[in-house]
Amino acid sequence: MIKILLVDDHPIVRTGLRALFDNYENIHVAGEVSTGEEAVDFVMENDVDVVLCDLRLGAGMNGAQTTAVIRKLPKAPQVLILTTFDKDAEILACIEAGACGYLLKDVSAQTIVESLRQAAAGHMVLAPEMTLRVVEGMRRPKVELTARERDVLAQLATGAANKQIAKTLFVSEATVKTHLVHIFDKLQATTRTDALNKAKDHGLL
Repeated sequence: MIKILLVDDHPIVRTGLRALFDNYENIHVAGEVSTGEEAVDFVMENDVDVVLCDLRLGAGMNGAQTTAVIRKLPKAPQVLILTTFDKDAEILACIEAGACGYLLKDVSAQTIVESLRQAAAGHMVLAPEMTLRVVEGMRRPKVELTARERDVLAQLATGAANKQIAKTLFVSEATVKTHLVHIFDKLQATTRTDALNKAKDHGLL
């Protein structure tokens, strides 16, 4: 019997998954929750083999963060990500956090069931093309921004001009320009739009 926990902030998704697994005698839905925090609490108090988790879970912990916490617990269950988002940075973050697989919600019901069984057996569950993207992501140099550079980047994403960014962060325009130079250099970007696009690719936004 494979005991699973459903983690998704959309009740309709959880209902659909529960209905799917109810068709299989050897799969038991031990519980369902809507947040990462609830998932951690449930796993700490219940016997679970696989956590089937969405990537984005509202205002709290996301799927990667939830995975990282769960995988550090004693007798940690496997975590399989099931989501609609397929950005390389997000996939890589989940795998690095300890997820045993990453599925998109447009796969067939049979694929979900088979992937769940593979996960319960401790196997990695990744489509060949996704595996290639993960490997390439691991080979790609990571971009590390300072806390203040992240603040500037976040303001940049709102479309704010340098003067407004300076006012919001209580610094001078010259300081903002210096941070932008460093951000552009680290991202190898040439324009603001280019910087924002590359920041998204690296999971910085």
